[in-house]
Amino acid sequence: MLEIQDLNFHYGAVQALYGINMSMPAGQITCVMGRNGVGKTTLLKNIMGVESSSSGSISLGGQPVLGLPANKRARAGLALVPQGRMIFPKLTVEENLTVGLEARADRKRVIPEMIYETFPILANFRKRNGGDLSGGQQQQLAIGRALAGDPKVLLLDEPTEGIQPNIIQLIGEVLQKLAKERNMAIVLVEQYLDFVREIANSFYVLNRGRVVASGVTAELSEEVVSQHLKV
Repeated sequence: MLEIQDLNFHYGAVQALYGINMSMPAGQITCVMGRNGVGKTTLLKNIMGVESSSSGSISLGGQPVLGLPANKRARAGLALVPQGRMIFPKLTVEENLTVGLEARADRKRVIPEMIYETFPILANFRKRNGGDLSGGQQQQLAIGRALAGDPKVLLLDEPTEGIQPNIIQLIGEVLQKLAKERNMAIVLVEQYLDFVREIANSFYVLNRGRVVASGVTAELSEEVVSQHLKV
């Protein structure tokens, strides 16, 4: 579903990503791991078009998207759940979800009932301001807002950060269901290793802007963890 080839990115004169090659299949969860500051969030921003890549290619379902701005990549089927959630605190839950509808290629302006079925708390609190929700509830809202755009690829940046264990479990179950039942490609930036091993099909490890390890999650070795992930 999502293919990245020889992707490079610079912040001014400083290179942050070096020749990134990745494949994120439909129906699977792919995790991007690494210590803080190695380029994980930068990679997601490049995929989404929030940052402009220096060179390389990104294709979605075989179609190139590298030259498209972020709003057109969203219409093409990419959605990002950013680190820190970035919901609109002064808008209601329902209004936050309505914002997500702007990304829909079919131009439908009705919040899919599937979102409320997936996250019942959002249905209960649909008239409550986003800023009044707990951290776990805000994360559910951020994912729901992304799903409102009917994406083919869902990008999530540290979705378990600051979230209570029961919500982490819920998020894991939701992501597995989206991949399996909706054939969605899930791309997850995550440092919670137990969560990764539980739900991800494959992984990539970044270090200083380069892919230094990759493979099937079941084969993620303690050597790789010790060398590239432990603080």
